[in-house]
Amino acid sequence: MLDLEVIAPAGARASLDISRIDLPPRLRAGAELGVLDITEFFGETTGGVRTYLLQKARYVQRHPELRQAIVVPGARDEILEASGVRCYRLHGPSIPTQKPYRFMLATRSTSRIVAHEQPDLIEVGSTWFAPWLVHLATRRVDVPVVWFYHSDFPRIIAPWPERAGWVRRAAGDFAWRYVRRLGGMVRATLAPSDFVAGELERAGVDRVIRVGLGVELDRFHPARRAAAVETRRAHGLPEGQLAMYIGRLAADKEIDLLLTAWPEVRRRTGAELAVVGDGPARRRIQRRAGSERIHWIPYQRDRNCVADLLAAADLVVAPSSTETFGLSALEALSSGTPLLAADRGGVAETVGRSRAGAVFASGDAGALADQAEHLLRGDLAGLGAAGRRYAEADHGWDAVLDRIFEVYRGIVRS
Repeated sequence: MLDLEVIAPAGARASLDISRIDLPPRLRAGAELGVLDITEFFGETTGGVRTYLLQKARYVQRHPELRQAIVVPGARDEILEASGVRCYRLHGPSIPTQKPYRFMLATRSTSRIVAHEQPDLIEVGSTWFAPWLVHLATRRVDVPVVWFYHSDFPRIIAPWPERAGWVRRAAGDFAWRYVRRLGGMVRATLAPSDFVAGELERAGVDRVIRVGLGVELDRFHPARRAAAVETRRAHGLPEGQLAMYIGRLAADKEIDLLLTAWPEVRRRTGAELAVVGDGPARRRIQRRAGSERIHWIPYQRDRNCVADLLAAADLVVAPSSTETFGLSALEALSSGTPLLAADRGGVAETVGRSRAGAVFASGDAGALADQAEHLLRGDLAGLGAAGRRYAEADHGWDAVLDRIFEVYRGIVRS
């Protein structure tokens, strides 16, 4: 997605130690605004946060008045760069329950990078160790820090507090206290949807700023639907109506709910289901599906393949009630494919604003089946056209990142 040139010689990669080596000179030292992004949510087969950061990097490359440093975990220390953008990978152990994510534990390296890069603003994009590494790194450096709330982790821990047992409910309460603590450590918390902004404000987080996320309008385009037959054939997908889940395979994505509902949808409509992606729950989900007729497609690194698949589907389903935004949902709309989403979370907000799909009662497999049938028997082409209009209106990455960088400038000026 982004051409990054490895600075360290290939033979030296294994022994590179960013905590000790001389770091290369800052890129675009005279840039008007320098941003440092740091997150643990950056793996080789993960979607939303990675997509956001790489799109931001592309934007910076096209704007010579900007520079960006990205700090993410990796299997080893590495430094990579492209025009105006430098990526530091810091060695970190895998998170056992959240592969391919890794912990960020490199306190000394992070502090050295912050001091060396001298950013005008730091954006933290995860909730585990990264905020605390930045907190330590900025004790002697006067630089504003913002937190992008990518993951609604208190709701992942206890999605339905009123139904949870006391242990899970207590864990959820602790998570919200932790969110308030992190929110109090930063200059502002960025929320990708009105839904998330409201959740944070009700939880007592101050200085919440609503920003959106975007889509590659040229890549995710309805014109790809003309090749739907070839795309389906290439991936072993059937003719006839096809619904699709595309994204990370993890417990919080509530794919079990989709698998529970789909036999009834198929009985009523004949529609097939494809599941595209990878993640820590893949094996368990496939065992759960058993002999059920599901079309499994592995994670697609090539974004053009993702765009082809979204355009080849008749319906995209987003069953999770904990999505803060749902980039793949917006990519589906941009491709002219309608959405079915849980009625709680960022994707439900997208469905409501675009009028390009339907929502079902979160956690209710019967409601999911009913709404899937309703959509599959309805005007899919009309809904798809509405989705494309919504994506075109204000959601291209350039427009979104123009607004985000204006937020940065306002924070730096203040």
